Amino acid sequence: MTMTQNLNTANETPPEKDKALAGLAHAAAPAGADDRLVQVGRIRRIFMSPEFGSAAAAIIVFIGFSVIAPPFASQAGIGNFLDPAATLGIMAVAVALLMIGGEFDLSTGVMTGSTGLVTALVTTQLNTNVWFGILASLVFAVAIGLLNGILVHKTKLPSFIITLGTMFMLWGLNYAVTTNMTHQVTVSGVSSYTGFDSAKALFGSSVGGFQVSLIWWIVLTAVGVVLLTRTKIGNWIAAVGGNAVGALAVGVPVAKVRVGLFVGTATAAWLVGQLTVIRYASATVTTGIGAEFNFIIAAVIGGCLLTGGAGSALGASIGALIFGMVQQGMPLAGFPSELFKFFLGAILLIAVFINLYLKKKSQAVGS
Repeated sequence: MTMTQNLNTANETPPEKDKALAGLAHAAAPAGADDRLVQVGRIRRIFMSPEFGSAAAAIIVFIGFSVIAPPFASQAGIGNFLDPAATLGIMAVAVALLMIGGEFDLSTGVMTGSTGLVTALVTTQLNTNVWFGILASLVFAVAIGLLNGILVHKTKLPSFIITLGTMFMLWGLNYAVTTNMTHQVTVSGVSSYTGFDSAKALFGSSVGGFQVSLIWWIVLTAVGVVLLTRTKIGNWIAAVGGNAVGALAVGVPVAKVRVGLFVGTATAAWLVGQLTVIRYASATVTTGIGAEFNFIIAAVIGGCLLTGGAGSALGASIGALIFGMVQQGMPLAGFPSELFKFFLGAILLIAVFINLYLKKKSQAVGS
C-alpha cells in the first residue's frame, strides 16, 4: 500500500483498526511506550497518570507559598500568578500535543512576538481596522506553521533544527521590518484604530479581576484533553509520536498529523500574540524571545516525554500553573528573583525523573 493510499483511506478505518491505533505507539515502539494501554486498577491508574505528579506538586507549591507568604493566597495574589500562567498554559497545551506527536517547535516563543507585531504593523502602517490586522497575523501564523510542518515531514530533518532556523529568521525579521517601518523597536497606538474596543473585549478585557486569557486557557485545555482522550485524532497523535513508520502502515495520515500539530502551535502563538498586543495596545520586537523553553518545560513538568508518544494536555496546563506560582511566589516569600531560573531547572529535572519512574512502573505492570 502506498503512502497516498494510506492518507486517503485513513478516515475510512474500520472500528477494529481504529481501536488498534490507540496501541500503535505501544506495540511498535519499545515495550511499554503507551501507558494508556496498561490494564491496572482505577486507583493505581490515577497514581500512574502523567497529571498526578504535576497536580501533587501544584498543591504542595500553593500550600507552601500560602504559608510562607499569606498574601499569595488572596484574590489579588491568585490573580497575579494566574495571569502569566494563562498565556503560558495556552502555549503549553499546543506544545504538549506536538511533543506527544514526537516533534519540537523552537519558533513558538518568537512567534508570539511576531504575530503581535504583524497585527500592530498592519493596523498602524496601513491605517486599517484592528480586526484586519488580527486576521492578517492569523494568516501569517498558519503559513509559518504549514512551512514548519511540511519541511519537517518532507526533509526528515529533526524538527528542532528546522524550527531553530525559523526562530532566528523570525527574530531577524521582527527587528529589521519593525525598525525599518517605524524607526523604533516598539509599535504603539493600536488603541486609536477602529475595531480596537471589540477586539479588547475578546482579547484584552478582565472578568471579576481576572484577565480574559484565563478563559481562553481553560477552554483550550478542555479542547486538548478531549482531543487526546476522546477522539481518533488523539490516537493518531500518540501513534505518530510512538512510531511514525508503524502508524503509516496501519493508515494513520502521518503527514496531516505532523503538519496539523505545527499549525496548532503556530495558531496558539498567534492567540497569545493577540492577547498581548490588544491588552497593552502595543507590540515590541523582544516579546517572546526565549519563551519557547518555558513552554517545553511546562509540558515536561506536566508529564510529556521528550521521546514522544505520551503526555497530557491537562498535565501541561498544570505545569504552566506551577511555573506561574513559582514565578510570582518567590518574591512574596522573600527569595531572590535571580534564583527563579535555578528553581525552574530543578523542577524540570525532578519532573523528568518522575516521568521516567512512572514510565518504568507502567512498563513493569504491562509486562
